[in-house]
Amino acid sequence: MHKIISKKALNPTVTQMEIYAPLVARKARPGQFIILRVDEEGERIPLTIAGSDKEKGTVKIIFQIVGATTETLNHKEEGEYLQDFVGPLGVATNTEGKKKVCIVGGGVGCAIAMPVAQEFHKLGADVTSIIGFRNKDIVILEEEFKACSDRLFVMTDDGSYGRHGNVTVPLKEMLESGETFDEIITIGPLIMMKFVVLAAKPYGVPVTVSMNPIMIDGTGMCGGCRLSLVEDGKRVTKFACVDGPDFNGYEVDFDEAMSRNRMYTDFERHAYEKACNLFKKEEA
Repeated sequence: MHKIISKKALNPTVTQMEIYAPLVARKARPGQFIILRVDEEGERIPLTIAGSDKEKGTVKIIFQIVGATTETLNHKEEGEYLQDFVGPLGVATNTEGKKKVCIVGGGVGCAIAMPVAQEFHKLGADVTSIIGFRNKDIVILEEEFKACSDRLFVMTDDGSYGRHGNVTVPLKEMLESGETFDEIITIGPLIMMKFVVLAAKPYGVPVTVSMNPIMIDGTGMCGGCRLSLVEDGKRVTKFACVDGPDFNGYEVDFDEAMSRNRMYTDFERHAYEKACNLFKKEEA
């Protein structure tokens, strides 16, 4: 059992929790994830580690309330416990030897991008961060990104906050002006990552993408996170949870990944509605 040390709503649908898990905190690195179960009857879900404190023995998670399990998790309060909290899992983001990087996060993917930006900043790299949201009401982690970025662009689709447009707008402006980076690291919705890769491709800048959005089981056993890559002209299958979650963006078949990701939409919606109805009955 793992105690919830703190809980904070970042926006109406995104919650941050700090969990007491000293064994995980001791070894956690940016880009890795954990698997949790809320209770004995709950499913196992993977969530990316959004930060850790070795001295306090705590691990930070940030999740969006989109399904039955995240709805159930969000009903847990400070002082309560989670059934299971296992990790760190996955291959950590490679942060060595890079002097100038661009971190591109979209929506709740910013929770994954933030510790990566913080690690590069700690190592002395020049960090440019671009974070994008649909509107000002769902902007998260702006101050945290300011603290670890040499430049920060905040974008909103409707122009209600920061700059108007998606995350590729400032990225294209910088690349077109002749600026370059040792690496672009992008984390967010699959469609966003696809267009970041397309924006960078004409300039030959290396792009790393985090394929967390397609993970389900988290151990490679279910096969739900498999994706197709083209390596040296050959099509190969990899698993996001054990081979990643980071991959070379130029090798990923995003269209296939997006098509497969949509397969679970109806199931997730029905499970979420069932969980919501259950909590409404309990509260009544």
